[in-house]
Amino acid sequence: MQIGVMGVGYVGLVTAAGLAETGNFVIGYDIDQAKIDRLRRGELPIYEPGLDRLVERGQSQNLLHFTERLEELVAQAELIFLALPTPSGPDGHANLSYLWQAAETLAARIQTPKILITKSTVPVGTARKLQAFFDARLPGLVQVASNPEFLREGYAVEDFLKPDRVVIGTPDPTVAEKLHQLYLPYTRQGNPIYIMDWESAELTKYASNAFLALRVSFMNEIARLAEKVGANIDMIRLGMGADSRIGRRYLFAGIGFGGSCFPKDTRALAATAREYGLQLSLVEATITVNETQRAHFFEKVESYYRGQLSGRTFAVWGIAFKADTDDIREAPAIEVIQRLLAAGAHLRVFDPAALPNLQKEHPNWPLYYAKNPYDALEGADALLLFTEWGEFRQPNWQKMKDLLRHPVIFDGRNLYDPALLRQEGFDYLSIGRAPVYAYSSTLARS
Repeated sequence: MQIGVMGVGYVGLVTAAGLAETGNFVIGYDIDQAKIDRLRRGELPIYEPGLDRLVERGQSQNLLHFTERLEELVAQAELIFLALPTPSGPDGHANLSYLWQAAETLAARIQTPKILITKSTVPVGTARKLQAFFDARLPGLVQVASNPEFLREGYAVEDFLKPDRVVIGTPDPTVAEKLHQLYLPYTRQGNPIYIMDWESAELTKYASNAFLALRVSFMNEIARLAEKVGANIDMIRLGMGADSRIGRRYLFAGIGFGGSCFPKDTRALAATAREYGLQLSLVEATITVNETQRAHFFEKVESYYRGQLSGRTFAVWGIAFKADTDDIREAPAIEVIQRLLAAGAHLRVFDPAALPNLQKEHPNWPLYYAKNPYDALEGADALLLFTEWGEFRQPNWQKMKDLLRHPVIFDGRNLYDPALLRQEGFDYLSIGRAPVYAYSSTLARS
């Protein structure tokens, strides 16, 4: 098939490369000339494991092209995917200005029949409004479908090529069959392709993300109670996860969720409900717990030092909101770093992939950008861990103790075994587990 993808950001680039992988001819379009130039040179603007090989293969086989000329995309594509930013507005609603700008520019250029597919997460009712827009401007030429993405950052290539399910929203049987055939090569193992109405497809995406976010916030709230009563959240997670009705995934307590999906989508879902006179109490609570979880972590640090943070130096391992991505959008580390800077602390930060984005987004923050994890530790009063990168899992404990002024770790991801940290002589404060005070912490807190 001849396919165009408008917007080659995170979702769009994975979609374009993934569709080219099965023999489709794909053109990726973006208004960012620098991004297009980089992609033509084979350089990726984002960090995503395995995506570089997919893009290289598509380009080498002459199946994947990139352009800054919308006319080129419109002339060649029969299916056009919209993978455009839909950021949160001040009231929580998704900002659809990029989407509607794209619709306007497409309407001025389309002259032959097209299928237009929303790939970005958009509020319920968007596909119906787009269809009405094109029916008024280009009667009979454009059919709109909804095809929400279910990509996990860090696993996006795998998720696209081997999806748990494909959701397609359209009232048109011909469009449904066309998209069914497009996705059939990705579901050979029997994973389902669901055809449904526009609104159900759009709401499926929001409901899925909200439910996963709810699980995270639920466990974080239980973790706070576990700390009060002397329970261990790891044991609780194992006991809960063994129940087949609950399952094991998304039960890890930590510093809270971030990224481009969960925070934005839960806010947008709650805002949509308010439009219809409803309050989604569980969704609202999910948002609140997540927002306060970052403050809860900061308070651990502040309490340990009895409120005296000014002049202290902290090492930071991990900036990205999760491992295997360079995405710092809504990352918990960003909020805690901001609080620490406001309290007068000094920070030495390291992340395997996200430091360029941190420097770009916060160029005026007085941070030391470390060359490696151990460089960040040198002369620091304590280590703050925010991202569960693999290279942080088995550190050299003696080397850490030699570099840190005091062997103290605040772990926002529960990456380490408290018993091991006690044996190694660290003070170790994590989430939902009893703190370890193996080091004489009086000196550290003085």
